[in-house]
Amino acid sequence: MIKVSVYGAKVVCASCVGMPSSTETYEWLQAAIGRKYEGQEEKFHFEYVDIHEEQEEEEKRAFAERVIEDDLFYPVVLVNNEIVGEGNPRLKDVYEEIEKYL
Repeated sequence: MIKVSVYGAKVVCASCVGMPSSTETYEWLQAAIGRKYEGQEEKFHFEYVDIHEEQEEEEKRAFAERVIEDDLFYPVVLVNNEIVGEGNPRLKDVYEEIEKYL
């Protein structure tokens, strides 16, 4: 299973004004990955995590805190817990990381 996680917020980060929102990036990634890896949908698990909402899982809570404390540009995109993009992620980088698991 390849886990694609997007950590973001409802409000666009100050350095990311003019870029897509975190939820728009999440939806865009799902669609783009679905097209590229058509017929392999069962291999992927997508999750969106709002960094300002309380997280029950320790792993999600810790990374959300890291995004805030380290001033990472959000949305932050991870593939199997590896950061592949911040702010305005590039599909090429996401695909390169995904290919490591296929």
